[in-house]
Amino acid sequence: MSDNISQQFTGDYWYKKLKLKPHPEGGYYREVYRSSELVKAEHLPERFKGARTFSTAIYFMLTIGERSRVHRIKSDEVWHFYRGLPLVIHMFGSNGSYNAVRLGSNPERGERYQYMVPAGTWFGVTVDESETGSDETVREDYSLAGCTVAPGFDFEDFEMAGDQILSAYPGYQDVLRRLL
Repeated sequence: MSDNISQQFTGDYWYKKLKLKPHPEGGYYREVYRSSELVKAEHLPERFKGARTFSTAIYFMLTIGERSRVHRIKSDEVWHFYRGLPLVIHMFGSNGSYNAVRLGSNPERGERYQYMVPAGTWFGVTVDESETGSDETVREDYSLAGCTVAPGFDFEDFEMAGDQILSAYPGYQDVLRRLL
């Protein structure tokens, strides 16, 4: 019985079960929470051009070979690992630095269940495919996570990186090219 259950937990299964749709940055998502209350623009930092909800939350899924392309938003974004293969969050700091954090369920491998990406940070996300191995018992082809944003997400606050980002991070062009 457990074998049949594990077989159904594929990226395709979660795509259908959670009613996900393609995300502009790559991967798949569905908004599951948007606060009904607003923070007025005058009570937010100047980088926001209008009122925002208190908070939003989404399901987010990547499958093997996909990526969340380099982007940034104007709010802090907390990533939550739910299931599947580990994720790697690739972050590029304003000082030209690079940092990678593993999101997953194995603390012995340095994985975390949650990680907060600070507002304004350029970042992209990949599935850690080193976990797929050749073992036939490994059937997962996805990573399922959640993202909570506060103040709430608005596509007006979302910016995709273009090729110009390569010159800002000359030491990390290989990583960036995989994420653009």
